[in-house]
Amino acid sequence: MASNDVQKVVPFEGSKLSKKEQIAHMFDDIAGRYDFLNHFMSMGVDVQWRKKALKLLLPLQPKTILDVATGTGDVAIMAHRMLKPEKIIGIDISEGMLALGREKVAKAGLNGTITLQQGDSETISFPDATFDAITAAFGVRNFENLEKGLAEMCRVLKPGGKAVILEFSNPTKAPVKQLYNFYFRYITPLIGKWIARNKAAYSYLPDSVKAFPQGQAMCDILHKVGFQAVTCKTLTFGICSIYCATR
Repeated sequence: MASNDVQKVVPFEGSKLSKKEQIAHMFDDIAGRYDFLNHFMSMGVDVQWRKKALKLLLPLQPKTILDVATGTGDVAIMAHRMLKPEKIIGIDISEGMLALGREKVAKAGLNGTITLQQGDSETISFPDATFDAITAAFGVRNFENLEKGLAEMCRVLKPGGKAVILEFSNPTKAPVKQLYNFYFRYITPLIGKWIARNKAAYSYLPDSVKAFPQGQAMCDILHKVGFQAVTCKTLTFGICSIYCATR
């Protein structure tokens, strides 16, 4: 799977907006129902996926963390609880998602540690070698230019720092593959239409997952943009993958 295949998948076919602009509009629209739908559709397993990803950073004991495509801040808040860093900065292109995230951060009393700000993951506004660790959960799939975004993540990571990327993947073994494809193709858009009132957003989800480079293909791209010691671990019968890479 080529990295440019996923760039061709957009939420709103026929729109004159760029993929980046479409993604921002889509998440602004579903922001208020995003967290509920995430937990509902994954039956709560998404929380365990995030924990497994963050555990990979425990040996590093990072002091500064950048959470890319932070959304409503779930990973940033969990990273604070699990890793106790001095500073976490979350960036996202959707102001609607960030507004909800800031409310959650404030409610948790973490304004002194976690900052959520609007930012483009493909042109990260921080100097080279700024962060000890970078996290990204279910966000790199939405990059307009995947290689550029991953290269930016590598650039702002300190030498020896680690990036942990959590992303959906496609199961390859029966019967999970067939059940997963049926659920993603037919059930997910219906749930999106009924609960999120945005069928396009939850039709985009399976299309983008299908087009996303997975396993060795994603590892190869991470190597290409400058990462080292790249690994991939699949979770829950291959529904999700954790990519771990060092600068």
